[in-house]
Amino acid sequence: MTIEVKQLDRVVIRFAGDSGDGMQLTGDRFTAETASFGNDLSTLPNFPAEIRAPAGTLPGVSSFQLHFADHDILTPGDAPDVLIAMNPAALKANLKDVPRGRTLIVDTADFTARNLKRIGYDENPLETGELDGYHVVPLNLTGMTVESVKEFGLSRKDASRAKNMYALGLVSWLFQRPVESTISFLETKFASKPDIRDANIAAFRAGYNFGETAEEFSVRYEVKPASMAAGTYRNISGNLALAYGLVAGAQRAGLPMVLGAYPITPASDVLHELSKLKRFNVTTIQAEDEIAGVGAALGASFGGALGVTTSSGPGISLKSETIGLGVMLELPLVVCDIQRAGPSTGMPTKTEQADLLQVMFGRNGEAPLPVLAAQSPADCFAIAVEAARIAVTYRTPVIVLSDGYLANGSEPWKIPVIEDLPTIDPNFTTAPNAPDGKYLPYERDPETLARAWAIPGTAGLDHRIGGLEKEDKTGNISYDPANHDLMIRTRQAKVDGIDVPAVEVDDPDGTAKVLVLGWGSTYGPIGAAVRRVRKVGGKIAQAHLRHLNPFPANLGDVLMSYDKVLVPEMNLGQLAMLLRAKYLVDVVSYAQVRGMPLGAAELAEVIGNLVEETEGIDDDARHLGAAAAAVKHGEALVAEQNGHLKTEGAR
Repeated sequence: MTIEVKQLDRVVIRFAGDSGDGMQLTGDRFTAETASFGNDLSTLPNFPAEIRAPAGTLPGVSSFQLHFADHDILTPGDAPDVLIAMNPAALKANLKDVPRGRTLIVDTADFTARNLKRIGYDENPLETGELDGYHVVPLNLTGMTVESVKEFGLSRKDASRAKNMYALGLVSWLFQRPVESTISFLETKFASKPDIRDANIAAFRAGYNFGETAEEFSVRYEVKPASMAAGTYRNISGNLALAYGLVAGAQRAGLPMVLGAYPITPASDVLHELSKLKRFNVTTIQAEDEIAGVGAALGASFGGALGVTTSSGPGISLKSETIGLGVMLELPLVVCDIQRAGPSTGMPTKTEQADLLQVMFGRNGEAPLPVLAAQSPADCFAIAVEAARIAVTYRTPVIVLSDGYLANGSEPWKIPVIEDLPTIDPNFTTAPNAPDGKYLPYERDPETLARAWAIPGTAGLDHRIGGLEKEDKTGNISYDPANHDLMIRTRQAKVDGIDVPAVEVDDPDGTAKVLVLGWGSTYGPIGAAVRRVRKVGGKIAQAHLRHLNPFPANLGDVLMSYDKVLVPEMNLGQLAMLLRAKYLVDVVSYAQVRGMPLGAAELAEVIGNLVEETEGIDDDARHLGAAAAAVKHGEALVAEQNGHLKTEGAR
């Protein structure tokens, strides 16, 4: 059989199955293959909150979405072109996200009456016509997997566990992915279990070979490598990038790093990764609770290290008193908040941006802190280095905001040259700094307002610290009203005076009337939506904030330069509230709190409608938003009438 090869410029694939089916591993391996091939990519793992929900149920469905392309992309994609569903629950949970005309590769092994009834199907959807309009490829992947590994003498249960590798092999063939890295990975991962190793490799190869011979697939697809700036790249997740950035920041400051943390979703991976990096003078403390974790980190900073603590929203609430102590002590401390859907326990595995007001104001008294936010998985590295710079230079706790979307998602990262990163000078005080030969711990640098920092035990530099108000310069306990007012205003002035870069505006010809302003992980969806609007002729400006406290000095002028400012957020308008309060600009808030990233198409429609509203176009005459939402970036996979896949050009 002759296999035709068709060129595509981008594809979105989603693997879905039970949380025990290895969907995250499958997605990770396909991502690794794609990264080694040289495509640009963006991923969206989606975990169930239950540690192990009952097999075959909707709450237990786990998925992994990957968008890869031959050009620069910004998001994991709004909707899959190909869904690989490993059971009925995976099909039902994800079908609503897949447009008609796309491809469904379905493992039919578990489509029994009992399993179908468990998730609310009275009849088999593969037979009722419910899937008409999709290109459905029903395959007994489990049965074929068991057959492919029977030589290894495994039980059917153990043999069927390799079905994810069979599916990975098939999809690797379909999209011409390199396979060597996956085989090498399996050889290493299961080196101590040769039967399991050999069975997984055999299943992977069998799936790949099935594509070569199956009548269901007469077409393969090729997505050529993306053009990227010269350099060495690797695929990296947000949490891994954050861990590396924290280490790089400590190294550039010449300081040991101490992480005090309590495991919490979705921040735990930072602790796991840093525990592997002891060779870089990193100490990790898995504390008994959140309060102990931040206390250990702050104590390490007092001792002359870079103290770091990581958590998510619920843990940040518990750490707030100690963070306030860090404000009073004026010691460097990096606090990483990997946000998740709340309040309370909320939805631990789902993403949200709802901690902004908490980290800005969630402490007693006047306790100002710098707040930074990463905009992409790779940017988590740079934002961590920046946090270390600010914390050490200005002697202050710094909040770093990431979220579950960035933490677990991944993209190509150009590995930086360490020597090109900023040098961070801790500038320890090593001798008395007062004319009378005494040490004044709250004597300040006139430029940064940072207080003196002396390592405990340095001869002649003994001093008092604690949570009670400090007397200016001496650090002695003081209840003097005028001194308290001075210290409050000084700490605020120190944060207000932090040197942060100006906000940059992308306004191609300078004639846009509407500015879209985002922060954090909305960077990708906003960028993709803006591209859509521009593609259909809309004039739109875009800017993004990585520094949220203090704001860039030019932000007020930028906001005043546009007739309308739209602020999309995964909360109920927290940044919009801050901008209205500070700059008296009536920003337009677009708020979604669904536990998932913003969609580029829906956001493009909102932007397009606002552009036309600002230009005075009547409601019934508006078309820009709908046109922008309908834009397809590159080509998508749809089904021909004969059931084969074809490509549909951009429109």
